Amino acid sequence: MARAVIGIDIGTTGTKTGIYDENGRLLGSAFEESVLVYPRPGWVEQKPDDIEGSVHRTIRAALAARNVRPADVVAIALDGQMGGVCTVDADWNAPTHYDSWLDNRCAAYLPRLKERGMEILQASGCTPSYNHGPKILYWKHEFPEVWSRIRAFVQPAAYVAGRLAGLRGGDAFIDRTYLNFTTFADTAACRWNEDLLADFGLDTARLPRIVEPWEVIGTLTHAAAQATGLIQGTPIAAGCGDQAANVLGGGIVEPGMIYDAAGTASVFSIVLDRFATDTSYQALMTCPHVVPGLYYAMAYVAGGGLNLRWFRDAICDAEKPQWEMDGRNPYDELGRLAQTVPPGADKLVFLPHLGGRNTPNNTDMRGAFIGLTWRHGKAHMVRAIMESIGYEYLLYLRSVKELAPGLVPTHVTGIGGGARSQPFRQIKADILGLAYGRLDREEFGTLGSAIVAGKAVGLFDDVADTARRFVRTEGEPTQPDRERTELYRGYANFYADMLDDSAGFFRKLAAI
Repeated sequence: MARAVIGIDIGTTGTKTGIYDENGRLLGSAFEESVLVYPRPGWVEQKPDDIEGSVHRTIRAALAARNVRPADVVAIALDGQMGGVCTVDADWNAPTHYDSWLDNRCAAYLPRLKERGMEILQASGCTPSYNHGPKILYWKHEFPEVWSRIRAFVQPAAYVAGRLAGLRGGDAFIDRTYLNFTTFADTAACRWNEDLLADFGLDTARLPRIVEPWEVIGTLTHAAAQATGLIQGTPIAAGCGDQAANVLGGGIVEPGMIYDAAGTASVFSIVLDRFATDTSYQALMTCPHVVPGLYYAMAYVAGGGLNLRWFRDAICDAEKPQWEMDGRNPYDELGRLAQTVPPGADKLVFLPHLGGRNTPNNTDMRGAFIGLTWRHGKAHMVRAIMESIGYEYLLYLRSVKELAPGLVPTHVTGIGGGARSQPFRQIKADILGLAYGRLDREEFGTLGSAIVAGKAVGLFDDVADTARRFVRTEGEPTQPDRERTELYRGYANFYADMLDDSAGFFRKLAAI
Protein backbone atom coordinates (compact mmCIF):
# COMPACT_ATOMS: atom_id res chain seq x y z
CA MET A 1 0.00 0.00 0.00
CA ALA A 2 1.27 3.50 -0.85
CA ARG A 3 1.70 5.74 2.18
CA ALA A 4 1.12 9.49 2.19
CA VAL A 5 1.13 12.27 4.78
CA ILE A 6 -0.64 15.62 4.74
CA GLY A 7 0.86 18.92 5.85
CA ILE A 8 -1.43 21.94 6.25
CA ASP A 9 -0.09 25.49 6.56
CA ILE A 10 -2.53 28.06 8.01
CA GLY A 11 -0.80 31.27 6.99
CA THR A 12 -1.78 34.91 7.24
CA THR A 13 -2.69 35.24 3.57
CA GLY A 14 -4.18 31.79 3.13
CA THR A 15 -4.35 28.08 3.89
CA LYS A 16 -2.27 25.64 1.87
CA THR A 17 -2.48 21.85 1.98
CA GLY A 18 0.16 19.53 0.56
CA ILE A 19 0.05 15.74 0.27
CA TYR A 20 3.46 14.00 0.14
CA ASP A 21 4.58 10.44 -0.34
CA GLU A 22 7.20 8.82 1.88
CA ASN A 23 9.98 10.09 -0.40
CA GLY A 24 8.91 13.72 -0.09
CA ARG A 25 7.31 13.89 -3.53
CA LEU A 26 4.36 16.28 -3.71
CA LEU A 27 1.27 14.35 -4.77
CA GLY A 28 -1.32 17.11 -4.61
CA SER A 29 -1.78 20.60 -3.22
CA ALA A 30 -4.40 23.31 -2.88
CA PHE A 31 -4.57 26.88 -1.61
CA GLU A 32 -7.37 29.14 -0.39
CA GLU A 33 -7.04 32.82 0.50
CA SER A 34 -7.76 33.93 4.05
CA VAL A 35 -10.74 36.11 4.88
CA LEU A 36 -9.25 38.92 6.97
CA VAL A 37 -11.65 41.26 8.76
CA TYR A 38 -10.70 44.86 9.62
CA PRO A 39 -13.35 46.22 12.04
CA ARG A 40 -11.32 49.36 12.83
CA PRO A 41 -7.91 50.78 11.92
CA GLY A 42 -5.26 48.53 13.43
CA TRP A 43 -7.73 45.72 14.14
CA VAL A 44 -7.28 42.49 12.19
CA GLU A 45 -9.21 39.31 12.93
CA GLN A 46 -10.46 36.10 11.38
CA LYS A 47 -13.41 33.86 12.07
CA PRO A 48 -12.25 30.51 13.45
CA ASP A 49 -15.00 28.79 11.43
CA ASP A 50 -13.55 30.32 8.25
CA ILE A 51 -10.11 28.95 9.10
CA GLU A 52 -11.50 25.50 9.81
CA GLY A 53 -13.53 25.55 6.59
CA SER A 54 -10.45 26.46 4.54
CA VAL A 55 -8.70 23.37 5.91
CA HIS A 56 -11.63 21.14 4.97
CA ARG A 57 -11.79 22.52 1.45
CA THR A 58 -8.06 22.49 0.69
CA ILE A 59 -7.70 18.89 1.89
CA ARG A 60 -10.52 17.86 -0.46
CA ALA A 61 -9.02 19.83 -3.33
CA ALA A 62 -5.53 18.44 -2.77
CA LEU A 63 -6.87 14.88 -2.73
CA ALA A 64 -8.72 15.51 -5.99
CA ALA A 65 -5.76 17.22 -7.70
CA ARG A 66 -3.92 13.95 -8.27
CA ASN A 67 -6.63 11.45 -7.34
CA VAL A 68 -4.87 10.57 -4.07
CA ARG A 69 -6.66 7.76 -2.26
CA PRO A 70 -7.80 8.80 1.25
CA ALA A 71 -6.89 5.32 2.49
CA ASP A 72 -3.23 6.01 1.65
CA VAL A 73 -3.05 8.98 4.06
CA VAL A 74 -1.51 7.72 7.32
CA ALA A 75 -1.34 11.02 9.28
CA ILE A 76 -1.86 14.78 9.10
CA ALA A 77 -0.24 17.74 10.86
CA LEU A 78 -0.99 21.45 10.80
CA ASP A 79 1.28 24.46 11.20
CA GLY A 80 0.11 28.04 11.45
CA GLN A 81 0.45 31.67 12.40
CA MET A 82 2.46 31.97 15.58
CA GLY A 83 1.86 35.35 17.22
CA GLY A 84 -1.96 35.49 17.50
CA VAL A 85 -4.44 33.63 19.68
CA CYS A 86 -7.63 31.64 19.28
CA THR A 87 -9.74 30.57 22.24
CA VAL A 88 -11.72 27.44 23.07
CA ASP A 89 -14.43 26.83 25.65
CA ALA A 90 -15.14 23.58 27.49
CA ASP A 91 -16.64 22.07 24.31
CA TRP A 92 -13.90 23.34 21.97
CA ASN A 93 -16.09 26.05 20.51
CA ALA A 94 -14.58 29.51 19.99
CA PRO A 95 -15.79 32.24 22.40
CA THR A 96 -13.78 34.86 20.44
CA HIS A 97 -12.55 35.63 16.95
CA TYR A 98 -8.97 34.76 16.03
CA ASP A 99 -6.96 37.68 17.44
CA SER A 100 -4.33 38.05 14.70
CA TRP A 101 -0.69 38.87 15.27
CA LEU A 102 -1.40 41.87 13.02
CA ASP A 103 -4.04 43.21 15.45
CA ASN A 104 -2.92 45.99 17.81
CA ARG A 105 -5.98 46.46 20.06
CA CYS A 106 -4.01 44.95 22.96
CA ALA A 107 -1.49 47.85 22.82
CA ALA A 108 -2.58 49.26 26.19
CA TYR A 109 -1.18 46.16 27.90
CA LEU A 110 2.27 46.40 26.33
CA PRO A 111 3.86 49.15 28.50
CA ARG A 112 3.71 47.15 31.73
CA LEU A 113 4.95 44.03 29.98
CA LYS A 114 7.80 46.03 28.47
CA GLU A 115 8.84 47.06 31.98
CA ARG A 116 9.73 43.39 32.36
CA GLY A 117 10.93 43.17 28.78
CA MET A 118 14.47 41.97 29.45
CA GLU A 119 13.24 39.28 31.84
CA ILE A 120 10.63 38.15 29.31
CA LEU A 121 13.21 38.12 26.50
CA GLN A 122 15.68 36.06 28.52
CA ALA A 123 13.03 33.52 29.57
CA SER A 124 10.82 33.26 26.48
CA GLY A 125 13.19 34.30 23.69
CA CYS A 126 11.11 37.24 22.45
CA THR A 127 10.41 40.76 23.69
CA PRO A 128 6.73 41.67 24.27
CA SER A 129 4.90 42.68 21.12
CA TYR A 130 1.43 42.09 19.70
CA ASN A 131 1.71 38.44 20.65
CA HIS A 132 0.10 36.10 23.16
CA GLY A 133 0.79 37.88 26.47
CA PRO A 134 -0.86 41.25 25.86
CA LYS A 135 -3.70 39.59 23.96
CA ILE A 136 -4.48 37.33 26.93
CA LEU A 137 -4.46 40.35 29.25
CA TYR A 138 -6.75 42.21 26.84
CA TRP A 139 -9.41 39.51 26.98
CA LYS A 140 -9.08 39.14 30.75
CA HIS A 141 -9.50 42.84 31.56
CA GLU A 142 -11.70 44.11 28.73
CA PHE A 143 -14.22 41.27 28.49
CA PRO A 144 -14.70 39.50 31.84
CA GLU A 145 -17.88 37.76 30.65
CA VAL A 146 -16.05 36.29 27.66
CA TRP A 147 -13.07 35.50 29.88
CA SER A 148 -15.28 33.35 32.09
CA ARG A 149 -16.13 31.15 29.09
CA ILE A 150 -12.55 30.73 27.84
CA ARG A 151 -11.12 27.34 28.77
CA ALA A 152 -7.80 27.81 26.97
CA PHE A 153 -5.86 30.01 24.57
CA VAL A 154 -4.54 28.12 21.53
CA GLN A 155 -3.17 28.93 18.08
CA PRO A 156 -5.12 28.60 14.80
CA ALA A 157 -3.47 25.30 13.81
CA ALA A 158 -4.20 23.77 17.22
CA TYR A 159 -7.75 25.09 17.12
CA VAL A 160 -8.43 23.35 13.81
CA ALA A 161 -6.61 20.18 14.87
CA GLY A 162 -8.81 20.02 17.97
CA ARG A 163 -11.93 20.46 15.88
CA LEU A 164 -10.84 17.69 13.52
CA ALA A 165 -10.17 15.40 16.48
CA GLY A 166 -13.28 16.31 18.49
CA LEU A 167 -11.27 17.47 21.51
CA ARG A 168 -12.64 19.07 24.67
CA GLY A 169 -11.34 22.27 26.25
CA GLY A 170 -9.39 20.33 28.85
CA ASP A 171 -7.38 18.70 26.04
CA ALA A 172 -5.95 22.04 24.83
CA PHE A 173 -2.32 21.90 23.72
CA ILE A 174 0.47 24.06 22.35
CA ASP A 175 3.59 22.58 20.84
CA ARG A 176 6.92 23.92 22.05
CA THR A 177 7.84 25.72 18.79
CA TYR A 178 5.36 28.51 19.67
CA LEU A 179 6.71 29.19 23.17
CA ASN A 180 8.83 32.24 22.32
CA PHE A 181 5.67 34.13 21.31
CA THR A 182 3.75 33.32 24.49
CA THR A 183 5.39 35.96 26.75
CA PHE A 184 4.84 33.73 29.78
CA ALA A 185 7.00 30.70 28.90
CA ASP A 186 10.32 29.44 30.18
CA THR A 187 11.21 28.29 26.69
CA ALA A 188 14.49 26.52 27.40
CA ALA A 189 12.85 24.46 30.17
CA CYS A 190 9.71 23.92 28.03
CA ARG A 191 7.32 25.01 30.78
CA TRP A 192 5.16 27.94 31.85
CA ASN A 193 6.76 30.76 33.85
CA GLU A 194 4.41 30.58 36.82
CA ASP A 195 6.09 33.39 38.78
CA LEU A 196 5.68 35.83 35.87
CA LEU A 197 2.10 34.69 35.31
CA ALA A 198 1.27 35.37 38.96
CA ASP A 199 2.72 38.89 38.72
CA PHE A 200 0.15 39.65 36.01
CA GLY A 201 -2.79 38.04 37.79
CA LEU A 202 -2.70 34.91 35.63
CA ASP A 203 -2.08 31.21 36.15
CA THR A 204 -1.91 28.09 34.03
CA ALA A 205 -5.65 27.37 34.27
CA ARG A 206 -6.33 28.89 30.84
CA LEU A 207 -3.06 27.87 29.23
CA PRO A 208 -2.68 24.71 27.15
CA ARG A 209 -0.39 21.83 27.98
CA ILE A 210 2.98 21.90 26.18
CA VAL A 211 3.64 19.00 23.79
CA GLU A 212 6.12 17.80 21.19
CA PRO A 213 5.20 18.58 17.55
CA TRP A 214 4.77 14.89 16.69
CA GLU A 215 2.55 13.96 19.63
CA VAL A 216 -0.68 12.41 18.32
CA ILE A 217 -3.39 14.59 19.86
CA GLY A 218 -6.33 12.60 18.46
CA THR A 219 -7.79 11.05 15.34
CA LEU A 220 -10.17 12.28 12.68
CA THR A 221 -13.82 12.16 13.75
CA HIS A 222 -16.62 10.90 11.53
CA ALA A 223 -17.84 14.47 10.91
CA ALA A 224 -14.33 15.69 10.08
CA ALA A 225 -13.77 12.74 7.76
CA GLN A 226 -16.92 13.64 5.86
CA ALA A 227 -15.87 17.29 5.65
CA THR A 228 -12.35 16.56 4.41
CA GLY A 229 -12.78 13.38 2.38
CA LEU A 230 -10.29 11.51 4.57
CA ILE A 231 -10.78 8.30 6.52
CA GLN A 232 -12.21 8.40 10.04
CA GLY A 233 -9.53 7.57 12.59
CA THR A 234 -6.63 9.13 10.66
CA PRO A 235 -4.03 10.23 13.29
CA ILE A 236 -3.50 13.96 13.84
CA ALA A 237 -0.14 15.27 15.09
CA ALA A 238 0.15 18.40 17.24
CA GLY A 239 2.08 20.18 14.47
CA CYS A 240 4.23 23.30 14.85
CA GLY A 241 4.49 27.01 14.10
CA ASP A 242 4.64 28.11 10.47
CA GLN A 243 8.18 29.48 10.66
CA ALA A 244 9.36 26.29 12.37
CA ALA A 245 7.71 24.25 9.60
CA ASN A 246 9.44 26.35 6.93
CA VAL A 247 12.84 26.00 8.58
CA LEU A 248 12.43 22.22 8.86
CA GLY A 249 10.96 21.86 5.37
CA GLY A 250 13.90 23.82 3.94
CA GLY A 251 16.37 21.37 5.46
CA ILE A 252 17.81 24.03 7.78
CA VAL A 253 18.70 21.54 10.48
CA GLU A 254 22.35 22.15 11.44
CA PRO A 255 23.89 24.91 13.60
CA GLY A 256 25.19 27.82 11.55
CA MET A 257 22.85 27.29 8.59
CA ILE A 258 21.06 30.50 7.54
CA TYR A 259 17.60 30.59 6.02
CA ASP A 260 16.46 33.55 3.91
CA ALA A 261 12.72 33.67 3.24
CA ALA A 262 12.85 36.34 0.55
CA GLY A 263 9.21 37.17 0.01
CA THR A 264 6.95 40.11 0.85
CA ALA A 265 8.88 40.20 4.10
CA SER A 266 12.59 39.39 4.24
CA VAL A 267 12.98 36.84 7.04
CA PHE A 268 16.42 35.86 8.32
CA SER A 269 16.90 32.75 10.47
CA ILE A 270 20.03 31.01 11.72
CA VAL A 271 20.14 27.68 13.54
CA LEU A 272 21.62 27.65 17.06
CA ASP A 273 22.78 24.69 19.10
CA ARG A 274 21.62 26.24 22.40
CA PHE A 275 19.02 28.63 23.77
CA ALA A 276 20.56 32.13 23.84
CA THR A 277 18.87 35.52 23.60
CA ASP A 278 19.79 38.81 21.96
CA THR A 279 19.99 41.04 25.03
CA SER A 280 22.41 43.52 23.39
CA TYR A 281 20.47 44.64 20.30
CA GLN A 282 17.09 42.94 20.84
CA ALA A 283 16.83 42.43 17.09
CA LEU A 284 16.61 38.64 17.13
CA MET A 285 13.96 36.42 18.65
CA THR A 286 15.04 32.93 19.69
CA CYS A 287 12.62 30.18 18.68
CA PRO A 288 12.58 26.43 19.37
CA HIS A 289 13.43 24.33 16.33
CA VAL A 290 11.35 21.25 15.55
CA VAL A 291 14.59 19.24 15.93
CA PRO A 292 15.12 18.64 19.67
CA GLY A 293 18.02 20.57 21.16
CA LEU A 294 18.17 23.13 18.34
CA TYR A 295 16.82 26.68 18.16
CA TYR A 296 16.77 29.32 15.47
CA ALA A 297 17.30 33.05 15.88
CA MET A 298 14.98 35.04 13.63
CA ALA A 299 14.57 38.65 12.55
CA TYR A 300 12.89 40.28 9.59
CA VAL A 301 12.28 43.36 7.46
CA ALA A 302 8.49 43.52 7.12
CA GLY A 303 8.57 45.08 3.66
CA GLY A 304 11.68 43.53 2.15
CA GLY A 305 10.10 42.30 -1.06
CA LEU A 306 7.27 44.78 -0.78
CA ASN A 307 9.79 47.58 -1.28
CA LEU A 308 10.64 46.20 -4.71
CA ARG A 309 6.96 45.97 -5.53
CA TRP A 310 6.54 49.61 -4.46
CA PHE A 311 9.49 50.63 -6.66
CA ARG A 312 8.06 48.66 -9.59
CA ASP A 313 4.65 50.32 -9.31
CA ALA A 314 5.53 53.84 -8.15
CA ILE A 315 8.88 54.55 -9.79
CA CYS A 316 8.90 52.23 -12.83
CA ASP A 317 5.25 52.80 -13.73
CA ALA A 318 6.25 53.92 -17.23
CA GLU A 319 8.35 50.82 -17.96
CA LYS A 320 6.11 48.23 -16.30
CA PRO A 321 3.41 48.04 -19.06
CA GLN A 322 6.07 47.50 -21.75
CA TRP A 323 7.81 44.82 -19.71
CA GLU A 324 4.55 42.98 -19.25
CA MET A 325 3.56 43.42 -22.90
CA ASP A 326 6.90 41.88 -23.94
CA GLY A 327 6.37 38.98 -21.52
CA ARG A 328 9.27 40.06 -19.33
CA ASN A 329 9.11 39.58 -15.57
CA PRO A 330 9.29 43.06 -13.96
CA TYR A 331 11.41 41.74 -11.09
CA ASP A 332 13.90 40.24 -13.53
CA GLU A 333 14.09 43.62 -15.21
CA LEU A 334 14.73 45.31 -11.85
CA GLY A 335 17.56 42.83 -11.26
CA ARG A 336 19.07 43.67 -14.64
CA LEU A 337 18.90 47.36 -13.77
CA ALA A 338 20.70 46.70 -10.48
CA GLN A 339 23.53 44.95 -12.31
CA THR A 340 24.30 48.05 -14.40
CA VAL A 341 25.65 50.02 -11.43
CA PRO A 342 28.58 49.20 -9.12
CA PRO A 343 28.37 47.77 -5.60
CA GLY A 344 27.39 50.49 -3.18
CA ALA A 345 25.23 52.13 -5.88
CA ASP A 346 27.66 55.07 -6.17
CA LYS A 347 27.25 55.87 -2.45
CA LEU A 348 23.46 55.72 -2.44
CA VAL A 349 22.01 53.99 0.64
CA PHE A 350 18.38 53.04 1.20
CA LEU A 351 16.51 52.69 4.48
CA PRO A 352 13.95 49.89 3.87
CA HIS A 353 11.58 50.47 6.82
CA LEU A 354 8.72 52.15 4.96
CA GLY A 355 6.18 50.85 7.47
CA GLY A 356 8.37 51.05 10.57
CA ARG A 357 11.18 48.84 11.79
CA ASN A 358 10.27 45.47 13.29
CA THR A 359 13.39 43.87 14.72
CA PRO A 360 14.21 45.72 16.89
CA ASN A 361 10.88 47.47 16.98
CA ASN A 362 10.64 51.16 16.05
CA THR A 363 7.18 52.09 14.75
CA ASP A 364 8.26 55.68 14.01
CA MET A 365 10.94 54.74 11.48
CA ARG A 366 10.29 55.20 7.77
CA GLY A 367 12.10 54.72 4.46
CA ALA A 368 14.68 57.03 2.89
CA PHE A 369 17.31 57.31 0.18
CA ILE A 370 20.49 58.82 1.60
CA GLY A 371 23.19 60.30 -0.61
CA LEU A 372 21.14 61.20 -3.69
CA THR A 373 22.95 63.22 -6.35
CA TRP A 374 22.09 64.20 -9.92
CA ARG A 375 24.02 61.23 -11.28
CA HIS A 376 21.76 58.71 -9.56
CA GLY A 377 18.96 57.07 -11.52
CA LYS A 378 16.51 54.22 -11.19
CA ALA A 379 19.23 51.59 -11.50
CA HIS A 380 21.09 53.03 -8.51
CA MET A 381 17.88 53.18 -6.51
CA VAL A 382 16.85 49.57 -7.13
CA ARG A 383 20.35 48.33 -6.30
CA ALA A 384 20.30 50.35 -3.08
CA ILE A 385 16.97 48.74 -2.16
CA MET A 386 18.45 45.26 -2.65
CA GLU A 387 21.62 46.13 -0.76
CA SER A 388 19.64 47.43 2.22
CA ILE A 389 18.34 43.92 2.93
CA GLY A 390 21.90 42.61 2.90
CA TYR A 391 22.95 45.32 5.36
CA GLU A 392 20.08 44.40 7.66
CA TYR A 393 21.07 40.73 7.51
CA LEU A 394 24.68 41.67 8.34
CA LEU A 395 23.41 43.51 11.42
CA TYR A 396 21.50 40.38 12.42
CA LEU A 397 24.73 38.40 12.09
CA ARG A 398 26.41 40.94 14.38
CA SER A 399 23.77 40.10 16.98
CA VAL A 400 24.32 36.37 16.43
CA LYS A 401 28.04 36.72 17.17
CA GLU A 402 27.19 38.19 20.57
CA LEU A 403 24.51 35.71 21.62
CA ALA A 404 26.40 32.65 20.25
CA PRO A 405 30.12 33.62 20.12
CA GLY A 406 31.37 30.19 18.99
CA LEU A 407 28.82 29.70 16.22
CA VAL A 408 30.23 29.73 12.68
CA PRO A 409 27.73 30.76 9.97
CA THR A 410 28.12 28.25 7.15
CA HIS A 411 25.98 29.27 4.18
CA VAL A 412 22.65 30.84 3.23
CA THR A 413 19.70 28.94 1.79
CA GLY A 414 17.03 31.08 0.13
CA ILE A 415 13.42 30.58 -0.80
CA GLY A 416 10.74 32.89 -2.17
CA GLY A 417 10.68 35.27 -5.09
CA GLY A 418 13.81 37.12 -4.03
CA ALA A 419 15.82 33.90 -4.05
CA ARG A 420 14.99 33.41 -7.75
CA SER A 421 16.84 36.64 -8.60
CA GLN A 422 20.50 35.96 -9.34
CA PRO A 423 21.50 39.63 -8.85
CA PHE A 424 19.75 39.68 -5.46
CA ARG A 425 21.46 36.42 -4.44
CA GLN A 426 24.84 37.81 -5.47
CA ILE A 427 24.32 41.03 -3.52
CA LYS A 428 23.44 39.12 -0.34
CA ALA A 429 26.32 36.67 -0.81
CA ASP A 430 28.78 39.55 -1.29
CA ILE A 431 27.55 41.54 1.71
CA LEU A 432 27.42 38.54 4.06
CA GLY A 433 30.57 36.91 2.70
CA LEU A 434 28.75 33.57 2.50
CA ALA A 435 27.69 31.22 -0.29
CA TYR A 436 24.00 31.55 -1.16
CA GLY A 437 22.06 28.53 -2.48
CA ARG A 438 18.50 28.13 -3.74
CA LEU A 439 16.42 25.02 -3.17
CA ASP A 440 14.83 22.90 -5.88
CA ARG A 441 11.23 23.25 -4.70
CA GLU A 442 8.92 26.14 -3.83
CA GLU A 443 6.82 24.88 -0.90
CA PHE A 444 8.35 24.24 2.53
CA GLY A 445 5.75 24.89 5.22
CA THR A 446 3.47 22.03 4.22
CA LEU A 447 6.52 19.81 3.68
CA GLY A 448 7.76 20.55 7.20
CA SER A 449 4.35 19.71 8.63
CA ALA A 450 4.18 16.55 6.55
CA ILE A 451 7.52 15.43 8.00
CA VAL A 452 6.10 16.01 11.50
CA ALA A 453 3.01 13.97 10.58
CA GLY A 454 5.19 11.12 9.35
CA LYS A 455 7.28 11.21 12.53
CA ALA A 456 4.08 10.96 14.60
CA VAL A 457 3.19 7.56 13.13
CA GLY A 458 6.67 6.13 12.67
CA LEU A 459 6.89 6.68 8.91
CA PHE A 460 10.00 8.82 9.50
CA ASP A 461 12.42 8.03 12.32
CA ASP A 462 14.44 11.26 12.40
CA VAL A 463 12.98 14.60 11.28
CA ALA A 464 16.38 16.16 10.56
CA ASP A 465 17.59 13.26 8.41
CA THR A 466 14.25 13.21 6.59
CA ALA A 467 14.46 16.93 5.82
CA ARG A 468 18.02 16.54 4.51
CA ARG A 469 16.87 13.73 2.25
CA PHE A 470 13.90 15.66 0.85
CA VAL A 471 15.55 18.94 -0.23
CA ARG A 472 18.30 19.69 -2.72
CA THR A 473 20.11 22.85 -3.78
CA GLU A 474 19.25 23.91 -7.32
CA GLY A 475 22.40 24.43 -9.36
CA GLU A 476 25.65 25.74 -7.91
CA PRO A 477 25.47 28.13 -4.94
CA THR A 478 26.27 31.78 -5.63
CA GLN A 479 29.74 32.48 -4.21
CA PRO A 480 30.73 35.79 -2.61
CA ASP A 481 33.30 38.08 -4.20
CA ARG A 482 35.82 38.82 -1.44
CA GLU A 483 36.74 42.28 -2.76
CA ARG A 484 33.07 43.25 -2.77
CA THR A 485 32.61 41.83 0.72
CA GLU A 486 35.39 44.12 1.96
CA LEU A 487 33.92 47.11 0.09
CA TYR A 488 30.47 46.46 1.52
CA ARG A 489 31.81 46.46 5.08
CA GLY A 490 32.19 50.24 4.99
CA TYR A 491 28.70 50.71 3.57
CA ALA A 492 27.25 48.38 6.18
CA ASN A 493 28.90 50.39 8.96
CA PHE A 494 27.45 53.57 7.49
CA TYR A 495 24.04 51.90 7.29
CA ALA A 496 24.18 50.93 10.97
CA ASP A 497 25.11 54.50 11.94
CA MET A 498 22.31 55.84 9.75
CA LEU A 499 19.77 53.71 11.59
CA ASP A 500 20.91 55.03 14.94
CA ASP A 501 21.30 58.65 13.87
CA SER A 502 17.92 58.86 12.13
CA ALA A 503 15.87 57.52 15.05
CA GLY A 504 15.46 60.95 16.62
CA PHE A 505 14.57 62.53 13.29
CA PHE A 506 11.80 60.01 12.65
CA ARG A 507 10.51 60.41 16.20
CA LYS A 508 10.15 64.16 15.60
CA LEU A 509 8.48 63.53 12.22
CA ALA A 510 5.93 61.21 13.83
CA ALA A 511 5.08 63.87 16.41
CA ILE A 512 4.17 66.51 13.83
